[in-house]
Amino acid sequence: MSDRDELFTIGELARRTGLAVRTIRFWSDAGVVPPTDRSPTGYRLYDTEAVARLDLVRTLRELGLDLPTVHKVLLRQSTVAEVAAAHVRALDAEIRTLRVRRAVLRSVAHRGSSTEEMRIMHKMAKLSAAERQQVIDEFVDATFAGIPADAPGAHIARGMRSLPAELPDDPSPEQVDAWVELAELVGDPGFQERVREMAVTGAEGDRPEFAPDPGRVSAVAAQALSEGVAPESARGRELLDQIVDPGLSAAERVRLADSVAVFSDRRVERYWQLLGVLNGWPAREPQVPAWEWFIAALRAGA
Repeated sequence: MSDRDELFTIGELARRTGLAVRTIRFWSDAGVVPPTDRSPTGYRLYDTEAVARLDLVRTLRELGLDLPTVHKVLLRQSTVAEVAAAHVRALDAEIRTLRVRRAVLRSVAHRGSSTEEMRIMHKMAKLSAAERQQVIDEFVDATFAGIPADAPGAHIARGMRSLPAELPDDPSPEQVDAWVELAELVGDPGFQERVREMAVTGAEGDRPEFAPDPGRVSAVAAQALSEGVAPESARGRELLDQIVDPGLSAAERVRLADSVAVFSDRRVERYWQLLGVLNGWPAREPQVPAWEWFIAALRAGA
């Protein structure tokens, strides 16, 4: 009898391969390494090809493939390359999930979050890219419903949808926090109503003809804030006169203050800041505090 024709019992096969008898028996029962023959007393017998087959099965199992997939490879229904490529994709997804989980735990440790906060953070961070985008799209669709695409300010809707396609493979605690805060923000009815008011007002285009240059407002009001100037003070009135025509009537000042107030909201500015964190945009100094000073100064001078 040649080596090729030699038959081995499970025990002999185990000694040759270093595998446990129970493992070989399990794989044999699963059909991935079927016995070549049986002895007169009913014991399973395997040929030398089974040795090579077992070595391949062990390698594929160590790579994480399940037995049905291993069986397909052995039956040539799938090539090793195809299986390896699919497995790489699965591992990549698992690695991304683990990295997000690590980022969530890191953020929880940094924030001192409660168990409930951790649960919410983990749930939100695990959403797929499509699910995350759907959360934002539903908010934007409801906010801008009925507003023509060519209306003044309607382009803001496109910007408000600009989530990154994926959270980074290794998201920072700041990015995890940003996504959770953003999701909570768009789910807040008060915030939804506020943005809707801004969208409708912007679409109507009702801007006073005596509205000042935005850059001028930001520069002068920022100066007032840095100097600690109260809006109702004499110095505040001097600075306000550098922004608007000193001859504006009280009614015009109130109308301008009301118009500007519609578009000056810290929560909306926070929305853009959070998108910036997620997209890696350069950080910008908050602008709303300066406009709040301007509004207060207008009302004080009315």
